[in-house]
Amino acid sequence: MSGPNALPIQVVGVTLRFGDRTALHDVDLTARRGELVALTGPNGSGKTTLLRCILGLAEPDAGEVLLFGEPTTALTVRARARQVAWVPQEEAPRDNVRVLSYVLYGRYAHQPPFGGETEADRTAARRALEDVGLADRADRGVFELSGGERQRLLLARSLAQEAPILLLDEPTAHLDIAFQLDILDRVRSLVRERGVCAVAALHDLNLAGRYADRVVVLAHGRRVADGLPEQVLTPALLREVWGVEADVKRDPRSGLTYLLPRRLAGPSGPAIVPGLRRGPVHVVGGGGAASALLQALTDDGFAVTAGALPLLDSDEETCEELGIPYVAEVPFAPLSDEVRAQHRVLLEAARVIVVAPFAVGPANVANLEDLVGRAPRVPVLLLATPSAVPRDFTGGQATRLLSQLLSEGARSVPDVASVRSAVAAALSASA
Repeated sequence: MSGPNALPIQVVGVTLRFGDRTALHDVDLTARRGELVALTGPNGSGKTTLLRCILGLAEPDAGEVLLFGEPTTALTVRARARQVAWVPQEEAPRDNVRVLSYVLYGRYAHQPPFGGETEADRTAARRALEDVGLADRADRGVFELSGGERQRLLLARSLAQEAPILLLDEPTAHLDIAFQLDILDRVRSLVRERGVCAVAALHDLNLAGRYADRVVVLAHGRRVADGLPEQVLTPALLREVWGVEADVKRDPRSGLTYLLPRRLAGPSGPAIVPGLRRGPVHVVGGGGAASALLQALTDDGFAVTAGALPLLDSDEETCEELGIPYVAEVPFAPLSDEVRAQHRVLLEAARVIVVAPFAVGPANVANLEDLVGRAPRVPVLLLATPSAVPRDFTGGQATRLLSQLLSEGARSVPDVASVRSAVAAALSASA
């Protein structure tokens, strides 16, 4: 249904890929008039990507986004700008233009092509500055504003659009607590008093719980929770999605609940994220040998960990992009006792271990040493080495360790597709 009675935002089965990486997996989301929805999740979970899909800056590979019942792909840029206003996480002004002139940029969608600003535009811009408490700064240059004031300036520019939908990407990032509360107080007032539909990506779960009508949680590009803050923001979810143990407390004055993080869910080292996804599946790699594996296993919805990897390694970068917990060592250095201990925590937690065909040298041979003796207790899969690609630079030690793993019950698999099937079968068998 399209028209004024349709939902402002409907995201239906949206999947979006960037090359081989799937950033969003079959995501559904709705938002109503007069509702503030907090979109949260770990780094790399797809929050900004989903907002960009709603805004029409990224076109899904599958599914669709509807604004008041109309597909975003059917709307012109000007038509979308009349429907949706966008507050980015940060934006550095290029010129020291007047504050009022900067806010007038938000009136583009209401001006005819090649037409100048009107008195109605200036009235809307001044009203927006009043709404964010910057009316007395209208004639100053934008470079004269503080960081918090610039964030309010971005909000004012969006309000000048007079759009019924407001999207905000980490509007409280880099702000002190006073400005955080100020920004979100103003957004909530717009929602309550003017019936604006707002979706805000927020990292701070307690701010999400305090201000949002609903909280939607993404993890590895999948929607894993959607509901009232007190239903969604629980110790179980924090453990399963963020790998953090937390207590739930209640504010005696407001009656609102809040989370008090205590420690990482694992005994030490990086967070381990089982629960809402099957696993964990631990991947041993390096030098880019594991990147395709990491992507494929994440796409399949498994909880994935990795290590031990050199910092600045391409596999480490893949982990960062996908939000995969991993252990890292400084480049070109042998794995330290501390890093090996952290890596063993992930190995102990793993329900399946996959070894990529990474190049093994004296610095990282300990990754194979720490696998010895595990195959009898947990499935260990060795992805076959590409033909004519050497990987043993240890004088034969790595080859002997791999042979020992096979003798203990590790299994060689020919390709990534076979790894995916074997992991699924192993986790189903142990469920």
